[in-house]
Amino acid sequence: MTARRLTTLDDWLAWLETLSPHEIDLGLERVLEVLGRLDLEKPATVVHVAGTNGKGSCAAMLDALLRGAGDRTGCYTSPHLLHYNERIRIDGVPASDAEIIAALETVESVRQGLPLTYFEFGTLAALVVFERNRADTLVLEIGMGGRLDAVNAVEPDAGIITNVDRDHCEWLGNDVVTNAG
Repeated sequence: MTARRLTTLDDWLAWLETLSPHEIDLGLERVLEVLGRLDLEKPATVVHVAGTNGKGSCAAMLDALLRGAGDRTGCYTSPHLLHYNERIRIDGVPASDAEIIAALETVESVRQGLPLTYFEFGTLAALVVFERNRADTLVLEIGMGGRLDAVNAVEPDAGIITNVDRDHCEWLGNDVVTNAG
């Protein structure tokens, strides 16, 4: 299946799972290259949320606080509970299938065959959705990759770190410093 024949979000998500020979491929080089090709404007404020547990709750609370203060927010979390759309929210509302598909198509149009993981591709698509919806403040949850996670391709203005413990040691190593995601 090629990207040209993908019509539903489920089609796209199934295709994304086939793009990289690795489920996890830590590093920022590929994401930074594609992000540069996307030429997105940096929003006014970016906050990263990292840690082992509590990131999603912390991101949701921060998103709600920022919206309450009048910011137009984009919030990116992972994983989702029921629907992929939950990962990408504008002002607390999940992005539509059409918005996500359009963003995935945009990422694919500049990827030029560069291998991206499912999470990396989705992160870039979220950033496209946020720009198209003119989010001025982004709350980005760092996945399990810690400092090498795709979210770190976007320079934050602030960060929140929840508790950090040894987790995903087979990918991140055995010390807490490398597990901060």
